[in-house]
Amino acid sequence: MTTASHGSARDEVLARIRAARPTEPVRVPREYRTAPATGTPDDAQSGRRRLELLVDRLVDYRATVRRSEPDGVAEALAELLAEVPTVVVPEGVPASWLSTYPGGIRRDGDPGPLTVTDLDAPGLAVLTGCAVAIAETGTLILDGGPDQGRRLLTLVPDHHVCVVRTDQVVGGLPEALARLADPTRPLTLVSGPSATSDIELDRVEGVHGPRRLEVLIVGG
Repeated sequence: MTTASHGSARDEVLARIRAARPTEPVRVPREYRTAPATGTPDDAQSGRRRLELLVDRLVDYRATVRRSEPDGVAEALAELLAEVPTVVVPEGVPASWLSTYPGGIRRDGDPGPLTVTDLDAPGLAVLTGCAVAIAETGTLILDGGPDQGRRLLTLVPDHHVCVVRTDQVVGGLPEALARLADPTRPLTLVSGPSATSDIELDRVEGVHGPRRLEVLIVGG
């Protein structure tokens, strides 16, 4: 009797599954959003809106945002890093960025690659550029370019300072991927300081990456 009950229940479940199957092929929507065609006109107003949206998202994620003109980068970075005794930079970061910074500078790869222990030293910050920034999500994409370096550089230190040019800011992810020289390369997507929450929703920062993110936006 028990076996019969189990059999009947199984038959009923299977019958319901068969009845739920579609009678016609299911159409999966493929109308994905794509990047605008190359050369699509862009005006100053839309550019300003993108910048405002990027700043709003970054601040909402508890990142620090500062603006600078191209000829004021060195002074702005010197102020941002005034209390940082040592800055690590990838090989491709322009020397002019830190021309007025009074602290110590360690360039990854000179003379050799920095270790995890080197990058985890107290009082150390890393300075990089970025490949592109997404306004809608407040995300900075690093693709390992010369001014961004190895992923290790931006995942281990507790403090990350990132320089973003205004011409690197796009609206959404499709535009961002279209800007990348090689979107198949390993990418690091940074949306604010590293943070997570426990079961009681207490926010903890610096768990999976830098606890402190500062962004310098360069350009009008």
